[in-house]
Amino acid sequence: MTRRVLIIVENLPVPFDTRVWKEALALNRNGYQVTILCPRGKDNRKYHEILDGIHIYRHPMPNEGDTPFGYLWEYSCALLWESIFAWWIFFTRGFTVIQGCNPPDDIFLVALPFKFLHVSYIFDHHDANPELYLSKFERRDIFFKIQLWLERMTYRTADVVIATNESYRKLAFSRGGHVPGDVFVVRNGPDLATFQPVPAKPALKYGKDYLVGYVGTMSIQEGLDTLVEVAQNIRSRGRSDVHFTCVGGGPGLPTLRKMVEQRNLSDMFNFTGRLPDADLLDVLSTADVCVNPDKPCEMNNISTMIKIAEYMALAKPVVQFNLKEGRFTAGEASLYSDGEDLVTDFADKILWLLDHPDDRKRMGAIGKKRVEQHLAWEYSESNLIAAYERAFEKREAETRRPRTTCARNHIRETDDLSASTLNEQTNLSSTLPVRKPFSRDAEEVVNPYDRR
Repeated sequence: MTRRVLIIVENLPVPFDTRVWKEALALNRNGYQVTILCPRGKDNRKYHEILDGIHIYRHPMPNEGDTPFGYLWEYSCALLWESIFAWWIFFTRGFTVIQGCNPPDDIFLVALPFKFLHVSYIFDHHDANPELYLSKFERRDIFFKIQLWLERMTYRTADVVIATNESYRKLAFSRGGHVPGDVFVVRNGPDLATFQPVPAKPALKYGKDYLVGYVGTMSIQEGLDTLVEVAQNIRSRGRSDVHFTCVGGGPGLPTLRKMVEQRNLSDMFNFTGRLPDADLLDVLSTADVCVNPDKPCEMNNISTMIKIAEYMALAKPVVQFNLKEGRFTAGEASLYSDGEDLVTDFADKILWLLDHPDDRKRMGAIGKKRVEQHLAWEYSESNLIAAYERAFEKREAETRRPRTTCARNHIRETDDLSASTLNEQTNLSSTLPVRKPFSRDAEEVVNPYDRR
């Protein structure tokens, strides 16, 4: 019998969301019939198309929010369209598993009615939303409490959890109450079949000797405002030989462009917006140093950023703040800023690399080798398939035994949350830090690749 899967992602359109697209292709190669439901985007306007045998449906979407009420409107509209499209897909194509990719953590509401029809739910945990909310707004208000509740209900609804790293895996245990056999780490590594360095294009340095590259979302927690300050610090030292190019879109982009203009940095800074992969590779392959200025906060401390592994795949040395998962990913391929003056120390690290070409080459080689041997997407596929095998195994066991009329049995059939776990989740608002310093000694992860 054909195994039919519906993947729902709200954050980005597909195939622009490269993680979801890689997951869909991997499932398709392994015999699954895959349908994706995602928002429409500027470059992805078709409501329905078939790419590489995968059906993609795209629903309307309002402008991206950047305030609590803006996010509420955005997510509410998306939830309505996701529900409508999901039922349409169910009756026309069918599915027995829904994979919900956060943010936000409300996709379980789409999946919940289908639980009564023996449809399993896999939670693909991209972002820790309570921590994400704190990183954006730095307050524990009613919207923060809503994030806690949504996360709790998402975990309870999920039959299987896919985590992007060990930190998120631990959240599935401590805050989600899941057992180890139902949680799988699927890292978001670059696909080396398509993500390879290309010849540098000196014109992309805009007449300067050096290019500093960045790719990612333009928003608050990404620390692009800090990077602008770093550029200003470098200029104040009399260095006019460095150019910064930032690739990506997001709600913070207009503000960042205005900040650059106000500080008279337009001749050393440019924001390209979102670019096709070929143009992105041109920029990053030309860069001498790549940066990850994600600000020190709990969200960034426990999250793995795909940009770091992408830089490493192109043999680029990295400068970033000293955060746990970033250090685990990059190892000796990066310099880590953790001085009291974050801006000055970050600038120091960039300039040191620019002035030491042999060390740049050495660190780039270390990073490229690490991706090729450990972090590339090919090492994550087996765990993705294992997660789906587990979901179908649980579904088949569920359909073989009598159903009860108790609704909570349709939510989750795994072990009940312990009282201590419930207390931890309830009191999370008083334990999650807004900001905290991080030590240079990152937490060690024991044998992280045996799960792949």
